[in-house]
Amino acid sequence: MDQKEISMPTKYDPQSIEQGRYDWWVNGKYFEAKDDETKEPYTVVIPPPNVTGKLHLGHAWDTTLQDIITRMKRMQGYDVLWLPGMDHAGIATQARVEEKLRNEGKTRYDLGREKFVEETWRWKEEYAAHIREQWAKLGLGLDYSRERFTLDEGLSDAVKEVFVTLYKKGLIYRGEYIINWDPATKTALSDIEVIHKDVQGAFYHMRYPLADGSGHIEIATTRPETMLGDTGVAVHPEDDRYKHLIGKTVILPIVGREIPIVGDDYVDMEFGSGAVKITPAHDPNDFEIGNRHKLERVLVMNEDGSMNERAGKYYGMDRFDCRKQIVKDLQEQGVLFKIEDHLHSVGHSERSGAVVEPYLSTQWFVKMQPLADEAIALQQKENKVHFVPERFETNYLRWMENTRDWCISRQLWWGHRIPAWYHNETGEIHVDVNPPADEENWTQEVDVLDTWFSSALWPFSTMGWPDINAADYKRYFPTDVLVTGYDIIGFWVSRMIFQSLEFTGERPFKDVLIHGLVRDAEGRKMSKSLGNGVDPMDVISQYGADSLRYFLSTGGSPGQDLRYSTEKVEATWNFANKIWNASRFALMNMDGLTVEEIDLSGEKSTADKWILTRLNETIETVTRLSDRYEFGEVGRALYNFIWDDLCDWYIEMAKLPLYGDDEAAKKTTRSILAYVLDNTMRLMHPFMPFITEEIWQHLPHNGESITVTTWPQADASLSDHEAAAEMKLLVEMIRAVRNIRAEVNTPLSKKIKMYVKAKDESTLQMIEKNRAYIERFCNPEELEMSIEIGAHDKAMTAVLTGVEIILPLEGLINIDEEIARLEKEKARLDKEVERVQKKLGNEGFVKKAPAHVIEEERAKERDYSEKRAIVEARINELKG
Repeated sequence: MDQKEISMPTKYDPQSIEQGRYDWWVNGKYFEAKDDETKEPYTVVIPPPNVTGKLHLGHAWDTTLQDIITRMKRMQGYDVLWLPGMDHAGIATQARVEEKLRNEGKTRYDLGREKFVEETWRWKEEYAAHIREQWAKLGLGLDYSRERFTLDEGLSDAVKEVFVTLYKKGLIYRGEYIINWDPATKTALSDIEVIHKDVQGAFYHMRYPLADGSGHIEIATTRPETMLGDTGVAVHPEDDRYKHLIGKTVILPIVGREIPIVGDDYVDMEFGSGAVKITPAHDPNDFEIGNRHKLERVLVMNEDGSMNERAGKYYGMDRFDCRKQIVKDLQEQGVLFKIEDHLHSVGHSERSGAVVEPYLSTQWFVKMQPLADEAIALQQKENKVHFVPERFETNYLRWMENTRDWCISRQLWWGHRIPAWYHNETGEIHVDVNPPADEENWTQEVDVLDTWFSSALWPFSTMGWPDINAADYKRYFPTDVLVTGYDIIGFWVSRMIFQSLEFTGERPFKDVLIHGLVRDAEGRKMSKSLGNGVDPMDVISQYGADSLRYFLSTGGSPGQDLRYSTEKVEATWNFANKIWNASRFALMNMDGLTVEEIDLSGEKSTADKWILTRLNETIETVTRLSDRYEFGEVGRALYNFIWDDLCDWYIEMAKLPLYGDDEAAKKTTRSILAYVLDNTMRLMHPFMPFITEEIWQHLPHNGESITVTTWPQADASLSDHEAAAEMKLLVEMIRAVRNIRAEVNTPLSKKIKMYVKAKDESTLQMIEKNRAYIERFCNPEELEMSIEIGAHDKAMTAVLTGVEIILPLEGLINIDEEIARLEKEKARLDKEVERVQKKLGNEGFVKKAPAHVIEEERAKERDYSEKRAIVEARINELKG
């Protein structure tokens, strides 16, 4: 290729290198799935964000992990589809649009259903554009040619198909049930939309008189206003205190209605008085008891939380005002005899903040048991869904095993309208993907479906299902991995699994990679109330997307929460800056090297052989750990290789040939720098896409973009473990000299005498071969290396494996302090020798441990013992 002009700025500025790069990637169509039959497909669908506002740090974390996986797989030769999309988020979006209308002095009823839905579509377009901007800022490699929305035409067809099929199989039904009701938005809520908070309330203790005048029965409640809907009192059939009363009746105070006493195993004899009031229309457990005993359901509230006409004199009062008044009335009548403080968990609407009311309502439900049973059975099969970490499979199975029928209808205008019609005269129900032929005689159901109903179909509805011949469905489904948080395993992951099994016969994804929540530096959940939220776009503005991505993806381990820290993001910026500076130095010294001129066959130095060996090890480590999704460990491996091995050691050592007169050595060094940097940028690319693309574009190569180049492969012919061992000793020697200099405040610029005593001839030859490095990095005035080194009284020493370093520092050393230091070192070596000998003396360990492990321990014993003998001799010399 042509010689590349080196025009990298001296300073790493993420904003300038990220500017325009994303558009270049998208316009180059590098992220689009190619439907290339010669490649194996690899599919990820994005968990669709809600079109209600900005993406938060949790979204940034979730999508960064997906981007890392898909960029890596694309480089590994897969035909990758990472499908983007968004969720209409029924309640959340409608609430935001209604809030906007309220600020304009209007309600949805002023607009009417059709106009309101049009207004909400406008909202969706505006916020979808914001989300795409944020995806771009993060650098996400999404295939926008396949972007989907849960309310688009294709997904709407899938939703109708699923609803109608489940209805015709008897798995969707319409019935009266107790559901979570939000009196503020006047709609049913799913369990996930209910936030439970501990609230200081009270237990109200009352006496209900027996109808025959023979006494009374005590009950307690936290919601006295619901007593107006009581239709029974329940006791345990084995409770000796009450079993003689079963079949009798009590008079309901205030109302005067006669209600029966029933025996039911649900009642806990040990709790309270052992008798409970039954309000089937206002409590889910009472509803079930009422069904068992055929008790009437008396609803005493309106949808807005006010009391209805069946509440008698309390009609029209707000439920909480009614509570105050009824407590006062019951006290005056002598029925309420004790009020006891009680801290209890109360459900609140996630959307409106209102206290959720358990409410009897006619809704649409999915019969869950048959679907859950299939999903549970899947986990016993070879092609099960693999949870990472594995422990989350338990959470999933627990949710499936305890699932209740799913209320899927919502009293909203924004969403998938239920495909059911009621005949205007007969009341007959027509359920079908199409309206009845004589549609004018029918009225469509006004309710819409729960948002989770459509997002449960996301892995296959986005691929063209229910058309099973759709090209994307045939090629890219099932998907390979889903990345999501542990907080929605029950509500979304589980529903995708059972719907996919039911309608495609296959698991929706092979793996589920679970991450935690992003918390603040103190471990608190981020929230508006605490004011500790962090906008990822603000972080990107300050530190760049690469720094944020690298922190998010490598700052923890799968399944664990992540603590956000500005200092840690700053540290990753420093890492990126180190990469930039090292790359710039290397590029400035490549002298216009082209890809054709790269030649690794020349004579290599120890440093050359070592860095190529370390590169191979890093490629293997990063690839292995990435396949296991252990990105925290990947981050550590990359950091150690790039910061320590490449920047701090190899590049410094490369300056010797680069600044020297040996042209062959220069050419080899340049080739190795180019080769190592190229592979390093590829390894780093999924984590830091912007900086790696920028640097790679300056390196010698024949490709268009790093995004579509190949993933690095370890080349065994370039590994030299003997050279790696040599380098290890050289680094230890240089570090030891630097540490001694630091201890006696002797700067590196000041020349010193240096003696190196080798334990044998081979070690001596090795260090002599690398004399140039020792001279360059230790700056000795005089360097003597031999097997026989005479005694030096006033000197500091370092004992390493195979060599002893002696630095005569007359006038700079305190003999007593040096003896104290050596005695401390001897004590440490004593402990190490004792520990290893104890291990080797353990019969159980020797019998069970593999031979290579035992040999490693014996080698340690020899090494520590040799070092200890040298230290002892040195102490004796100084004392003598």
